[in-house]
Amino acid sequence: MNNSHNPLLGVALILVSCLTLAGHDGLSKYLTQLYPVFMVIWARYMAQTFLMIGLFSPSMGRRVFHTLRPKLQVCRGLSLVCVSMLFISGLSYIPLAEATAVIFLTPLLVTIASALLGERVSRSQWLAVVCGLIGVMIIVRPGGALFTPAIFLPFGAAVSFTLYQLITRRLSATDHPVTSNFITSLVGSAVMSVLVVFNWQTPTLHDGLMMAALGAMAMSGHLLLTNAFRFASAAALAPFTYSQIIFAGVVGLVVFDHAPDIGAVIGMAIIIASGLVMAYVQGRQPRPQI
Repeated sequence: MNNSHNPLLGVALILVSCLTLAGHDGLSKYLTQLYPVFMVIWARYMAQTFLMIGLFSPSMGRRVFHTLRPKLQVCRGLSLVCVSMLFISGLSYIPLAEATAVIFLTPLLVTIASALLGERVSRSQWLAVVCGLIGVMIIVRPGGALFTPAIFLPFGAAVSFTLYQLITRRLSATDHPVTSNFITSLVGSAVMSVLVVFNWQTPTLHDGLMMAALGAMAMSGHLLLTNAFRFASAAALAPFTYSQIIFAGVVGLVVFDHAPDIGAVIGMAIIIASGLVMAYVQGRQPRPQI
């Protein structure tokens, strides 16, 4: 079987990736109940950096640091730091599944940003954007438990993640994916090492190992995601990325004993449907000739 086209393997990798990332977010939420948010994020970045050095430096050597656009790489790293701080801070106030659904507005926000940058956006894509925003409003509906300023934390994370994806799109034409992920990890480690000084709390051995596991889970989730696209197209795999919302709901129910109410479930379903429409429309668009 041709490894370059194995859709079932691609789907399997996507599903495992989404489960791993949902577990990462659940573990982050648990740890932030015990330790400062800055410390949990610092541990994640440091663990991820050392793991990437151990895994990729022997085979890539100095190439792992080679970038043609260092300033853009730093901006990418800073945008992901903002994602981490806003999203994980939001988990202290917002249930896991609902917060995950909000950050999955990112594909819709990328469409808005692309339109502002001059790209053509179809009516069906604009309809998907509007429906996705309506889905968030149903989740946060006035009078609901989530109708608080804290909802702006995961929404801010979605905006930051939009910037991260736009920069990643630019860098993909010049830099190796491992280099981009490694520099992003270095930037996160550097920034959080400064902030953690003012938020230090010595963890127990058990909790320290769980913090180290965050780095392993984050790196594994993103590597699985990257490799999935080697075996199937982005359009074919896009629908399965929304399984992370479902996995987040399961983690929230099992670990934190929280089940989304009917309004939240409807809002999540609308966001997922909007994202699927967006993926379908983009998949039907002709690719530019090279």
